[in-house]
Amino acid sequence: MLIFTEDEIRQCIHMNEDVIEEVESAFLGLASDMTQMPPTMRIDIPDNNGEIVVKTAFISGHEMFALKVSSHFFDNYRLGLSSTGGMMMLMNALNGKPEAIFYDNGYLTNLRTGAAGAIAAKHLANERIKQVGVIGTGAQARAQLRALKFVRDFDTVYVYGRTRNRIAQFKDEMETALGVAVQVMDRPEYVARSSELLITATPSKEPIVHDDWIGEGMHITAVGADAIHKQELDENILKRADSIICDFITQSASHGELRAAIEKNQMLSSSKIIELGQIISHQEKGRQSKQEITVADLTGTGAQDTKIALYAYKKLTEEK
Repeated sequence: MLIFTEDEIRQCIHMNEDVIEEVESAFLGLASDMTQMPPTMRIDIPDNNGEIVVKTAFISGHEMFALKVSSHFFDNYRLGLSSTGGMMMLMNALNGKPEAIFYDNGYLTNLRTGAAGAIAAKHLANERIKQVGVIGTGAQARAQLRALKFVRDFDTVYVYGRTRNRIAQFKDEMETALGVAVQVMDRPEYVARSSELLITATPSKEPIVHDDWIGEGMHITAVGADAIHKQELDENILKRADSIICDFITQSASHGELRAAIEKNQMLSSSKIIELGQIISHQEKGRQSKQEITVADLTGTGAQDTKIALYAYKKLTEEK
């Protein structure tokens, strides 16, 4: 069995078009019934503002599949640590033996989630956008922007965060890496009202984006709500949206933004709730006008984990 450290993985695997293509194929697998994916398992550790999540999926045609254990401890920044941790393991689908462990501390998860956001934007956001808003300044907010740059040529980022030094780090990193101007805003409202595409990447337990802030033509990529106690978007946004695009509808309905809208008795038309794989495979249409409001409710899937782990295995073994 091979063991790869975070440093080895980071040196070899980076956000690029190949990563985005691999993750896109995971959504196709979900849309074509090629994937066996059980429900997410999670353990909440409220005493330390933390959670442990377990995901997996087997995709037909592959000899291995991933089993992932990821952690998110949202006060880690106070200790000078990343909020994400954990590892992925590739299992042999022929004999059940472990083939590789990726001790990545959440790096591969950040890549695949960032790629998923870019894929959603590719199919749903207006083609010409210049102003992108981000609420959140952590690893996932950065991954979302890095991936988005491969599919949309934006030049200005508006950002809101809670911690001054993290905001400064975010600004420096994104301006250097992406060649964009980053403007720090005092309130989430200012970010939303200034943007053509909005990314939310926080562990918020109550809405931080309100319906009256969202104008025509907006696309929202929401990645923070992945548990029954989390919600970033006012449920009225989903009611008003022309399309709600989920990575996996049953997951979104159980612990995504869609869950909150359903629980608060919003009357959502089933015809506007679509899976991303259905759009990629042309079973359903994406954005149909410049004025539409679209919401991508991304809870993260085991299929994405298997695809990014297989990609990482191939790249890392080629390097050996």
